[in-house]
Amino acid sequence: MTRTMTDAAPSPFDDSRRLTGPNLYFASTGAALETLVGAPVPETLLAGWQARIGQARQALGWPDGDLVIRRHHSGASLAFSAPFDQLYAAADVNEWAWLASLHEHGSLDPGAVPFAPGHPALWNPEQAMQTLQAAARAEQRPLLHELENAALQTQRAFLVDDDEVSIGLGTGSRTWALDDAPRPADIDWSALHDIPTALVTGSNGKTTTVRLLSSIWRNNGRHTVHSCTDGLYLDGELLEGGDYSGPGGARAVLRNAAAEAAILETARGGLLRRGLALRRADVAVVTNVQPDHFGEYGIHNLDDLTMVKLTVARALDERRTLVVNADDPQLRRHAPGLPCPLAWFALDFDEPLLAVRRASGAATCGVRDGHLHASINGCEHDFGEVAAMPVTFAGTARHNISNIAAATLAALHMGVDASVIAATLARFGSDRRDNPGRLQRWQLGDVVVLLDYAHNPDGLGHLLALADRERRDGAGMRLLLGQAGNREDEDIARLGKVAARFSPALVVLKDIQGYERGRAEGEVAAILTTALTSHGVAADRIEVELDEATAVRRLLASARQGDVVVLPVHSTAGRQHVDGLLARMESLGWSAGQPLP
Repeated sequence: MTRTMTDAAPSPFDDSRRLTGPNLYFASTGAALETLVGAPVPETLLAGWQARIGQARQALGWPDGDLVIRRHHSGASLAFSAPFDQLYAAADVNEWAWLASLHEHGSLDPGAVPFAPGHPALWNPEQAMQTLQAAARAEQRPLLHELENAALQTQRAFLVDDDEVSIGLGTGSRTWALDDAPRPADIDWSALHDIPTALVTGSNGKTTTVRLLSSIWRNNGRHTVHSCTDGLYLDGELLEGGDYSGPGGARAVLRNAAAEAAILETARGGLLRRGLALRRADVAVVTNVQPDHFGEYGIHNLDDLTMVKLTVARALDERRTLVVNADDPQLRRHAPGLPCPLAWFALDFDEPLLAVRRASGAATCGVRDGHLHASINGCEHDFGEVAAMPVTFAGTARHNISNIAAATLAALHMGVDASVIAATLARFGSDRRDNPGRLQRWQLGDVVVLLDYAHNPDGLGHLLALADRERRDGAGMRLLLGQAGNREDEDIARLGKVAARFSPALVVLKDIQGYERGRAEGEVAAILTTALTSHGVAADRIEVELDEATAVRRLLASARQGDVVVLPVHSTAGRQHVDGLLARMESLGWSAGQPLP
């Protein structure tokens, strides 16, 4: 739940939400609030909020637990831990504590705030406590705590949301409606168990790594579920389409009774809004950290974003490993401070950091003499020639080499045999269905078309560098460009700057329907136009066609022999439409200058 005031008056906070699992602030459940006070937030306000959280905890019988004030240049994030079965009440407590502090400070007129009926009064602490106590009583479910304790004691996963509770994972799981939850003594615990699980996060490469790791597990003879930005899958077959890279998608596949292994894409948004679905995973991966999504939830720089990505380490203990990218300076800085074991991958197997870590017994993976090598538990494995692995585009897609190194280390730490991994790497990507929408290449006559996700400057740079190597002398590059609205203007402009470096013959600017996120129609395209022209792209090489499907057709229709057409497509529906169009063109033997089907 995200709480805001009505449109009748500006909200004195930006966001209020439940934290349903381990999160950026602490390893338990709770609530978080983003203030609207500019930095620095007066210490008297923060002290007032902190004192009121303590007052409410005492009145509600909640343990003291974690209390976090995270200051940043747009205000502060205020978070505290609370019982998992009373999180709506916890969000009310957080709002009351902050608003009452504003009122006491003279920064808020309570008469001007259109509270919903039943919201605790700012000016009457006794009445506020009565209201909060009633809200907490209405939510609390003591039986769920009994089930959680029993699950923890027997080392089985415990998952709960607004509607259901489950114990165990996959084939070893059982799920009940909250109102039908059994007592621990009535459960057949012998039928419940967990399955191997992996969490994958990072700025780029998450979905490819998830799909590759899922393919490895299927080839290992296990029915495998995975969740990602494209949907929920069982054994590579789509169960439900949509962006399921948050904890809700994770819970859905973890409760699938056919699942024998689970690979979970774990995106920034879900981590910040709700936290992790799982308290314990077998391995976690952070692919990289790149500038993206700044400005939301108090995340304003790379250090902030790195700590968000490293939240996955909260699901690991001293026996479970975090796989991290040694080529990423942010991860090199921040990951060594974590309490869990680390495994490092890099493009170069003999990169000094990897050599040092190997010498100390850590697992590593990278490329040596054109082959992918991994070292684990004192044994070194050669997984074959990188250029022969289809997903690497003959070794030119360096970012995918990083992704296969990450997936290889994760699979090894999950106990998959090296021969199974090698066999998967040798064929993954040879069929477009292996990795739809991620670095797919189409040869249409003399025109090369590259379809990819490429949703931030780093991803776009990798894609365009690959496209640049594909085009012949004198041929043009034609580019589709757009961005979701929930980025700062500078982040959107950086896409234009990256695109300009490759001197495109034509750029067609689109909106991403459904992802405007408060931006007016065409607003993103206007920012991109300014960025492109200011970095040397002539205005007559820029066109605006906000409808994505029409924009794609315009680019393809304009292509000349030898051109490379680059299509960053972000929605599942958009990708499916473009896939269908390109497949039809391929089947018809289309070439440049012919009408489009």
